[in-house]
Amino acid sequence: MASIINSHIFKDIFGTAAMRHLWSDKARTAYYLKWEVALAKVQAKLKIIPQEACDEIIAKAKVENIDFDKLKQKTELIGYPVLGVVQQIGSICRDGLGEWCHWGATTQDVTDSATVMAIRDSLSIIETDLDHIMNSVAKLAEDHRLTPMAGRSNLQQAVPISFGFKMARLLATFQRHKERIGEIRKRVLTLEFGGAAGTLATLDSNVALKCQAELARELQLTQPEIAWHTERDRIAEVGAFLGILCGTLSKNATDIKLMMQTEIGEVSEPYVPHRGSSSTMPNKVNPISCVYIHALAATVRQHAAALMDAMVEDHERSTGPWEIEWIVLPEAFILTAGALNQSKSLMAGLQVHPKNMRRNLNLTKGLIVSEAVMMGLGAKIGRQTAHDLVYEYCRRAVLEDRMLIELLKEDKTISEVLSNSELEYLCNPTNYLGLSGIMVDNILNAYKTTIRTRDTGA
Repeated sequence: MASIINSHIFKDIFGTAAMRHLWSDKARTAYYLKWEVALAKVQAKLKIIPQEACDEIIAKAKVENIDFDKLKQKTELIGYPVLGVVQQIGSICRDGLGEWCHWGATTQDVTDSATVMAIRDSLSIIETDLDHIMNSVAKLAEDHRLTPMAGRSNLQQAVPISFGFKMARLLATFQRHKERIGEIRKRVLTLEFGGAAGTLATLDSNVALKCQAELARELQLTQPEIAWHTERDRIAEVGAFLGILCGTLSKNATDIKLMMQTEIGEVSEPYVPHRGSSSTMPNKVNPISCVYIHALAATVRQHAAALMDAMVEDHERSTGPWEIEWIVLPEAFILTAGALNQSKSLMAGLQVHPKNMRRNLNLTKGLIVSEAVMMGLGAKIGRQTAHDLVYEYCRRAVLEDRMLIELLKEDKTISEVLSNSELEYLCNPTNYLGLSGIMVDNILNAYKTTIRTRDTGA
């Protein structure tokens, strides 16, 4: 096993076949050839190269015509694969017409544009996976709109929330990620074509920018406002997005891991016989998808940091930082696909245990509603006074192992301003969910509106 993403055993745990294909040697070479064919078409149209040369380049610039063993040798010799590809295509074109291939271009023009096209196709895969995950999360939010559970702060029970509220927050975050993908497409899906130092000096000044514009249109990319050979903010932004997206997936996985603990038992990963089993403890059903997501996300964040380092490039063409992208960007996309794939199955089959959620709400003998009591009492005797009084009874409830409401009912100061029925209302966790339900509705309505807009094309 040279790498986890190519391991026969692990590759479909930590990645997906679809994303691996997009970043394979064959696919990358296909992007190179697509670029060269597009350039030939545009340049023939603008009479920069002969139409006959264009036709021959189009006929021969096919992946099946590439000898990958020979390309490997040439890449090791030259240092870059593009020239080896161009040489192979040129050698099989008749009558020397292949000499017109790659006219006026430089290696990085092709390489960067190929990377951008791979990013474009990769974002489509990510967006599709996100749609699947969001559909599952939306259903959980709707089904558990008012399912009460303990909200937690600093790993301690805080106040009641609904499980639907927890899922709605996740759904809203994914919605922001969908918006980020749209914004990234506007900035990142940009052609690279400037020649040696980006000035297009190799082409006649009367047609150079026209050629660039037509090439961008042919490849369905944006024309660059100026060369970006060593301005790598576009690639770094993609890396940052992958890191942020995986951070969200890992935050969700972390919550689920914690909620799966034996003593908590509020949710479980989808049940599959023997998944998560122990080699020695028959009772164990360990979190598996959550564990993988955590590891994948942590690694992608490190790759995102490496892409930030790759921004520090020297002058107009760099000496080393650019190659950092070759190493980490493919793996970052493949690992992100793995995290999404694990999240997709996790959220589609997540088992929710409302009874255990309710049990845990009662675990502290009423302390989880202390804020509700304080606010109800504060309106009668003052907030700070109420806080100090309830604080003391919370301590006593723990020390004396008694229900908070019992102690509250015994206090004369409290009984003078709040009836027993009012105290019982305040001490019922289901009455202190705040606007959980309304907030869930708001997020679901926004999500459904987005779906309708997408489906109708409006």
